[in-house]
Amino acid sequence: MAHWWPDGGSGRAPRESLIAVKPLGVALVLTCLLGIPAGIGAFTFVYAKGYSYLSTDPRTCLNCHIMSEQYDGWLKSGHRHTAVCVECHLPDRGLAKWVAKADQGFRHSVAFTLQNFKEPIEIKPRDRQIVRANCVRCHADFVHAVTGTPARPELDCLHCHAGAGHGAGG
Repeated sequence: MAHWWPDGGSGRAPRESLIAVKPLGVALVLTCLLGIPAGIGAFTFVYAKGYSYLSTDPRTCLNCHIMSEQYDGWLKSGHRHTAVCVECHLPDRGLAKWVAKADQGFRHSVAFTLQNFKEPIEIKPRDRQIVRANCVRCHADFVHAVTGTPARPELDCLHCHAGAGHGAGG
C-alpha cells in the first residue's frame, strides 16, 4: 500500500502548515505571559482597593488597620478642617507629588503585606522632609521670621509639633 505525502514522500509537514501554527502558538504564549499577571494584578488592585489611593480621601489611610490611630487623631485635630493627609504627606504639585505617592504607596503596601513595619509607625526621614516643607509652605506667614536664617537654616516643625495633624492639639 502506497502513501501519498504532500512533500513528495519525505514525511515532513509542508512549510505552509508550520507557518500557520507558529503565530497561533506565539499568540497563546504571549496571552498567557501577559494575561495571567494582568489578571492577578487587576484582582489584587480591586481587592486591595487600589483605586482609593488615586483619591485624596483620608479614609484611604484606613485601608491599613495600622493607620487607625493616625486617622482618629486627624479627626480630632484642627487640621481636619483645612488639610487632608496628602496635603501634608505629599509634595504639593507636579511630578514630585506622583513620584512620592508611588514611592510611599509601594513601601506601605510591601510593609503591610509582609507585616514588616514598626509599631507605633514612624515617619521616614525623606517623608519627614516633605511634611516639613508643607508645614513651612502652609504656615509661611507665621514662620517666615524663623525659617532660612543663618542661625537656623532649616526649621524642623515636627521637633516641637510632632502631634500636629494627628492629635487634639494639632
